[in-house]
Amino acid sequence: MEKSVQTFVDEASPNSSTNNNNNGGWISFPFIIGSMAGLSLAAAGWNNNLIVYLIEEFNMNSVSAAKVYNMANGCSTIFPVLGAVLADSFLGSFSVIWISSFISLMGVLLLTFTAVMDTLRPPKCFDGSNECGNASTFHLTILYAALALAYLGNGGTRFTIGSMGANQFHKPNHQSIFFNWYTFALYTSNVIGSTVLLYIEDNVSWVIGFAICVAFNIFGLAIFLSGRRFYRHIEAQQESPFMSLARVAVAAIRKHGEPLSLGGEDYYNGMTKQDSSTNAHDPTNPSKFFRFLNRAALITEGDKKPDRVTAEPWKLCTVQQVEDLKILIKLFPIWTTGLLLCTPLVIQTSLAILQALKMDRHLGSNFKIPAGSVIVFTLISTCITITFMDRVVSPLLTKHIRISLTPLQRVGIGHVLTVVSMFLSALVESNRIKLEHQNSVVVPMSVFWLAPQLAISGVGLAFHSPGYVGFYYQEFPGSLKSTSTAVVAVFMGVAFYLGNGVMDLVQRVTGWLPENINNGRLDNVFWVISVLGALNFVYYVICASLYEYKNVDKEVSDSIDKIDGN
Repeated sequence: MEKSVQTFVDEASPNSSTNNNNNGGWISFPFIIGSMAGLSLAAAGWNNNLIVYLIEEFNMNSVSAAKVYNMANGCSTIFPVLGAVLADSFLGSFSVIWISSFISLMGVLLLTFTAVMDTLRPPKCFDGSNECGNASTFHLTILYAALALAYLGNGGTRFTIGSMGANQFHKPNHQSIFFNWYTFALYTSNVIGSTVLLYIEDNVSWVIGFAICVAFNIFGLAIFLSGRRFYRHIEAQQESPFMSLARVAVAAIRKHGEPLSLGGEDYYNGMTKQDSSTNAHDPTNPSKFFRFLNRAALITEGDKKPDRVTAEPWKLCTVQQVEDLKILIKLFPIWTTGLLLCTPLVIQTSLAILQALKMDRHLGSNFKIPAGSVIVFTLISTCITITFMDRVVSPLLTKHIRISLTPLQRVGIGHVLTVVSMFLSALVESNRIKLEHQNSVVVPMSVFWLAPQLAISGVGLAFHSPGYVGFYYQEFPGSLKSTSTAVVAVFMGVAFYLGNGVMDLVQRVTGWLPENINNGRLDNVFWVISVLGALNFVYYVICASLYEYKNVDKEVSDSIDKIDGN
C-alpha cells in the first residue's frame, strides 16, 4: 500500500478553484486520516466494551445490555444522516466534523464521570449475587445522556469525514484509493482500541481506560483543526438539495394531467443552450425511467412569459433535478440489500460478546482476553484483506487478466462471505452447547473457536463496506456527496434496530435466547439468520443485475481499481 499512497500523493491535483488557499488537496490526506484514526480509536475504546460495562457496573442482565448496545449503535449509525444533511445544505463538512467531535468529547467525558463517581452508578454486584441493586432513574438518565452525546458526535464525524476526504480529489481512482485507506485506518484504529484499551478497562481500571479515550478524542479533534488551511473546502449550497427533490415530487403531482412530450426543447434545463456555463454532463432530455416525474420539468403555458420561461419553484424544476430524484429511486433496491446484510452481522457481533463471556478466555496461565475484544478477529481480518486486495489481487486482475472488480461485484462477494460466516457461527455454537455442563458458568471451550466465523465476517466487510461506500459516492447526485456515504450508515443503523427486533421476537416466541445463553439455543438463531442472508443474496443478485451505472461514470466504474497497478 506504500506505493499506492505515493501514487496518491504524486498524482493528486495540487490546485483547485474551490481551494481557499491553493495549497493543494493532497496535503490534507494525513490530517484527515490521522484525525479519523484518533476519533475512531477513542470510540472503539468505550463502544466495543459497552456491553461488559453495563453488565458489571450498571447490573444489567446480558440480553438487556446487548439490546442497549444495539439501540445505541443504531443511533450512532443513523446520526450521520443528520450530519450529512447539515454538511450538504447548511454548514459544510468541516464545521459538521469539528462540532460533532466536540460533542462526542463531552459525551465521553460524562461517561468517564460515571466510572469515577460512585453516586452515578448503582452499588457493585459481586459473584453473581441475586441481590444486586438495579440502576435508578437518575443513574440511567446520566448514562443515557452520556451515550447520546458520545454516539451523536461519533455519528457526525465517521462518515462525513469520509466524504470530505474524497472531496479533496478530482479523479475517481484517487478517491478509490482514499476510501481503501479510509477503511484500513478505521479498522486498524478499532483493532488497537478493542485490544489495548479494552484490556486496560477490564484489568486495570474503567476510569483509566475511558480517560485514554478522552485523550484520543482530543487528539483527533486537534489534528483535524490543525489541517484546516490545507483542506479543499466545498461550501454548503444556498438551497438544500433535499428541498429540490421534494419540489420535483410536488411539481410532478401538480402537473399529473399534462401530456408528456418527446422533444427536449419542451423541458426546462435552467439555462439557455448558449450559456457557456452549461455542464456537458447535465441531461437535456429526461430519461424514460419513472416518466411520471418528467412532468416536473415539462414547460407548460403557465410557465411561459413573453421573453423567457419563469420557473416557479414548486411547479417547474430542471431536468437535472428530476434525474437526481430518479437516481435515488434506482438506488433504493440496492440500499435495502445492505439493510438485510447488516442485520445478521449486528446479531452475530452482539451474541459473540455474550458467547465470549461464557467461554474460556485465557491466553496462557495469566492473561485473560476481554470479552469485548472478540470483535478484533473481525477487524484484523478486514485490515489484512484490504491490504491483500490492494497489493496483490487488484494488480493481478488489472495487469494480467485485464479486468477489475466493480463496486457491485465487491459487494456481492461480501454477501457470500457473510452467509458463510453465519453458517459457521451456527456450527460452532452447536458444539459449544454440547460441551456445557449443568451449573457451570464457563463452558470448557476456548474463545478462539469464535475466531473463524468472525474472521470470515471481517473478510466480507473488506469487500462490501468499501464497495458500498464507493458505489454510492460514485452514483449519487453531485449535490448529495456527503449524504452518499451516510446512507451506508443508515442501513447499518436500521440494522441495529432490526437486530433488536429479531432478538425480541426470538425471546417471545421461542426459548432460544434466555438470560443464561448456556440454557438456550443460539445455534438456531444463527441458522435462521443464515437462511435470511442467503435469501438476501439472491435478492441482491437480482437488483445488481438490473442496475445500470450512470452513463457519465460507466467507464469510471470499470477502472476504479486501476490506480493500484501503477
